[in-house]
Amino acid sequence: MALKIKEVALMFLGLEWYWWIAILALLAVLIPFKVKFVKWWNRRQQGKEQHGKWGEEE
Repeated sequence: MALKIKEVALMFLGLEWYWWIAILALLAVLIPFKVKFVKWWNRRQQGKEQHGKWGEEE
């Protein structure tokens, strides 16, 4: 029974262990960039809201 669980854990979704390391490394690199982008996007949207709904000055 324990051997069966280990086999499933090692071949999760049919991927070898080195692919999981590659996926985790990719996520470790991409997540900080996404956080930085979301912060930049929020600042950009707040800047647009200050000009009014149709772009005219208030």
